[in-house]
Amino acid sequence: MMPEDEVNDSPIEEVRLTVPITDDPTLPCLTFRTWVLGIVSCAALAFLNQFFGYRQNAISVTSVSAQILVLPLGKLMAASLPRTAVKVPGTKWSFSMNPGPFNLKEHCLITIFANAGSSGVYAVSIVTIVKAFYHRQLDPAAAVLLIHSTQMLGYGWAGIFRKYLVDSPYMWWPSNLVQVSLFRALHDVEIRRKGGLTRLQFFIIVLVSSFSYYIIPNYLFPSITALSFVCWIWKDSVTAQQIGSGLQGLGIGSFAFDWATVAGFLGSPLATPGFAIINVLVGFILIVYIVLPIAYWSNMYNAKRFPIISSHVFDTNGTKYNLSLVLNDKTFDFNRAGYDSYSKVNLSVFFVLSYGTSFATLAAAVSHVALFHGRNIWQQTRASFQDKFGDVHTRISQAIAASLLGCSSSNGFGFRVTLPVAVIAATTNQAAGLNVISEMIIGYMHPGKPLANVVFKTYGTTSMSQAITFLSDFKLGHYMKIPPKSMFLVQLVGTIVSSVVYLATAWWILSTIQNICDQSKLPPGSPWTCPEDNVFYDASIIWGVIGPLRMFGKLGLYPGLNYFFLFGLLAPVPVWYLSRKYPEKKWIRLINIPIIISGPSAMPVAKAVNYVCWFSVGLFFNLYVYRRYKGWWARHNYILSAGLDAGVAFMATLCFFTLQNHNIGGPSWWGLDVSDHCPLANCPTAPGIHVNGCPVFH
Repeated sequence: MMPEDEVNDSPIEEVRLTVPITDDPTLPCLTFRTWVLGIVSCAALAFLNQFFGYRQNAISVTSVSAQILVLPLGKLMAASLPRTAVKVPGTKWSFSMNPGPFNLKEHCLITIFANAGSSGVYAVSIVTIVKAFYHRQLDPAAAVLLIHSTQMLGYGWAGIFRKYLVDSPYMWWPSNLVQVSLFRALHDVEIRRKGGLTRLQFFIIVLVSSFSYYIIPNYLFPSITALSFVCWIWKDSVTAQQIGSGLQGLGIGSFAFDWATVAGFLGSPLATPGFAIINVLVGFILIVYIVLPIAYWSNMYNAKRFPIISSHVFDTNGTKYNLSLVLNDKTFDFNRAGYDSYSKVNLSVFFVLSYGTSFATLAAAVSHVALFHGRNIWQQTRASFQDKFGDVHTRISQAIAASLLGCSSSNGFGFRVTLPVAVIAATTNQAAGLNVISEMIIGYMHPGKPLANVVFKTYGTTSMSQAITFLSDFKLGHYMKIPPKSMFLVQLVGTIVSSVVYLATAWWILSTIQNICDQSKLPPGSPWTCPEDNVFYDASIIWGVIGPLRMFGKLGLYPGLNYFFLFGLLAPVPVWYLSRKYPEKKWIRLINIPIIISGPSAMPVAKAVNYVCWFSVGLFFNLYVYRRYKGWWARHNYILSAGLDAGVAFMATLCFFTLQNHNIGGPSWWGLDVSDHCPLANCPTAPGIHVNGCPVFH
């Protein structure tokens, strides 16, 4: 049972400082304004995120942007639309185009629409690699069915896990507090203190500053997104550039003056709890700064034949793997004879470690949640039948007469994996993926079938990630006291709209930009390099064409990685034991082994410089400022995050459609390159390996 003061408010301090415990149940929710502005916001964000997702520096246009823009539009509609009832022809239904002032709950539901548009559609990567990498034709109808079916699977699991992951006050979903803070800044009536600023004024200042500044890293000085001083000092040293490059190396001494570099791949560090940032930092240091250098310079798995950090696949000679030699062009499956006469698939040592840590992370997540949260989950299950579970936000939400459809489409695998991963996401703002384990399962079942592999992986991965997205949105609605039925309907429509727009945008770009995703054929400086889709394609070769048996089984080079499953399963046990033995030491329970193991999991799509900047900003605000200036942090931290995100998104969109889309480049100078000027960082160091642009070691 929770203490009485926690029942009357949240047991999580960050939630108590941010989320109000009041509600006005008379406010209308699903209004005409909600539908119009929500669908438009959803479609716009889906288009922009898919559009920018193909670029080298992918820009995530979050729902915060829509959250800001729809406020004046909603108020304009409230001031101008007629209040008379409109009858639906042929029915008894009627609705008002203007039920009164634009209110907080309408605004929240429009933001949920926008969340659907900004969340991404994983299955679009299948369309991309089929058309841009494998150069095959794809039936649009099949693509539509694939996109919609993968996006919808998560609803069943979200319905089943809602009691554990939404109603529980300890599952607080930190990233939602950014939007809650912004809602309060935009809607609460606040009197300006003498010599101070209201939250809305502070937000506007941050937004304008971020917007104005971002033209420098985005257009005038792109090199500022990754400054690697070590490379500038030792211009001819491969080893120095491997150590110092923020984009292709360890990133020691590398940093950036760009919010998109800080938050673009890892999310806003201001929305991640301080203890979670420390866990990620420990994992990053252990794997990238200790294990990786030892593995590379001891030449483990012939590491020196390949770049120190790369997601590409190589042959024995250190050159890019020639897929055409091992893939039947007509049947589109594995060519055994070609493989035997060519080469086994080789990976960079970092990519090897990333697969090993992926194996360990999944096992550690299951073990960690069973040990630390298993008893609470069981108690919640029992309490759910007696309606005795939850804090003040849960009780207010339950007072709203509504029911939620919980689909029964989950299975044993989904239950065992989605719940532990979602628990970690709900408490740390970090989440592991199912892509590797899904690839392994189908790789053993149907080896040599790349498309079957990526489709199976997409269903497995998307069902979990969509469930987590839906649950996170439900928690936002929970904080804002939105009826669950309205939440579900908005999520459903938003998912359908965003799926169509993501697919249409991808199809258009893939059909109009020549040689997209092929960096060797693109013009110098072209941004259309598709970093995430390159990783997706390489994974389809590793798991689909070659198969796990020839990679991680007895026929492959990396069978030892399977021991990472056992390591991950056992690693949380000592921490759990110490937390039970020394219950007075609260910091022990903050050690999160799955987060530590998955520290650099966003690499190699994200780069070392992204992590270095993310750690610096996150630790400053969520440890130093949070402890020394808690009042300032409570009022401004999440609003600062929202303003920085929105300013970057608005300027990036404006720059592209007014300048870059018309081939109007910035001034031609050294800083215009989207590079950290470390050309030797991806060179091999083994003797006798020849790679264009790299010195040959003897």
